[in-house]
Amino acid sequence: MACTIMTENHLNHLNSKSDLEPMEIDDPKNKFDKVAAEKEKDQGNQFYKAKEYDNAIEHYTNAIDLWPQNASYYSNRSAARMMQNKYKEALEDAQVAIKVDNFYAKAYLREAKCHIALGNSKAALLSLQKAKELDASCDKAVMAEVHAASSLAEFEDRANVAAEKRDYRGVVYCMRRALEIAPACVTYKLKRAEYLALMGKYGESQDIAIDILRFDKMNADAVYIRGICLYYDDSIEKAVTFFTQALKLSPDHHNARITLKKAKLLAKKKAEGNDAFKRCQTQKAYDLYTEALAIDPNNRKTNAKLFCNRALVGTKLRKYEVSAEDCSRAIELDEHYVKAYQRRAKCYMEIEKYDEAVYDCQKAFQMEKTRENKELLREAEAALKRSKRKNYYKILGVPRDATDEQIKKAYRKQALVHHPDRHAHATDAEKKATEHKFKEVGEAYAVLSDAQKRGRFDRGEDLDGPSMDFDPNNIFQMFFGGGGGGHSGFSHGSNFGGGSGGGFPGGFTFQFG
Repeated sequence: MACTIMTENHLNHLNSKSDLEPMEIDDPKNKFDKVAAEKEKDQGNQFYKAKEYDNAIEHYTNAIDLWPQNASYYSNRSAARMMQNKYKEALEDAQVAIKVDNFYAKAYLREAKCHIALGNSKAALLSLQKAKELDASCDKAVMAEVHAASSLAEFEDRANVAAEKRDYRGVVYCMRRALEIAPACVTYKLKRAEYLALMGKYGESQDIAIDILRFDKMNADAVYIRGICLYYDDSIEKAVTFFTQALKLSPDHHNARITLKKAKLLAKKKAEGNDAFKRCQTQKAYDLYTEALAIDPNNRKTNAKLFCNRALVGTKLRKYEVSAEDCSRAIELDEHYVKAYQRRAKCYMEIEKYDEAVYDCQKAFQMEKTRENKELLREAEAALKRSKRKNYYKILGVPRDATDEQIKKAYRKQALVHHPDRHAHATDAEKKATEHKFKEVGEAYAVLSDAQKRGRFDRGEDLDGPSMDFDPNNIFQMFFGGGGGGHSGFSHGSNFGGGSGGGFPGGFTFQFG
């Protein structure tokens, strides 16, 4: 800037021995126009009071040109630049004022204010100490700035402690408070942006980095922040570009180098896991996703997807409870992750946690009102309703997608095991339990062997009504032969220890409850 160059020229001029000697009145070359300089200063002061800081700076600069030995002109221009939040330039002016007159207390005070605004609390305290030594009358102003500098140091320390505890919100809070005192501190802005990214607030973080780059395109730290925003938002390929650029600007940028390495490894492991799953190498895919999850615990969004992917693989390995836990961890990392709710709901249905399944389906449908989510919710609600009644598939020991042949085979096996004649010598309590089980087996077969009834049962519809009355003996004899109400099916080489016909105890006829 022209003003800065001018200031340096003035310093060179002032530091020469001859310039510090009394002026020669007879030589116009050595005579400063002090009167004109004072007029420029007074005009500058008027514009400063009117908050027209550009005009004020112009007149203070004119005054400096006319009388460069006057420290107050630099100090006044420093004050005007501070009002424009141009703290670096203001600091330079205050420091020039001190070089011109190192007993000028007001210049030290303004130097301290600039140091505080730029986040340098230690340098500010040194300047304030000097101002207090030179002018006791400014003690009140000095103490106010000492308080600001001390608060700044405190927020720095608290932020460092929070960072060690991985308390990202705490770091962001401390940096926000520090920036209220030091609005021009780029270091605080960058730290706040970094931890906003760690909290998942990528938009806010990006805005801070972009604002810094608007004034300093070569700021490697700001480029790095843009990279981590993309990295933590699961845009790993784009993030790699920014990390590489940051390293070009600053080859020794430690964080950029470390995060670039993590980004490349994470992308590699995730891609390998996806490929293994597509090739039906289920266990390999599960292991690769597990390895990927160990790379960077801070990458919440990518890890949420990895947990959800591993949950899907886990269901193929019939690890439903573990898969549900993986979905829960995915949701902890990304509470708006619809696919994780869908997948957990399916896991819950497999392990018969139907209330939880319905809740997850409702959440998914609230977030995305799609036909898929509506159908999944309907299935979960039907499963919940069925769970409050008898589970005919479980009674026969067959899966929900069992074929007619599997259902017949299961019934035949269960009916032979629980037939009352087989337990004729059991205790009364055991006989009663066996009779109940035999009824349930017959009831289950009566429903699941009828396509219409099975469909109604699968949909969670009621099965009550006179059409549901039946005698389990009839079903049994249909399978094993014989006539009347006897157990002639057992007469062909089967001895169950008693009961030679005559019907079932109590005459089993029952209805669905």
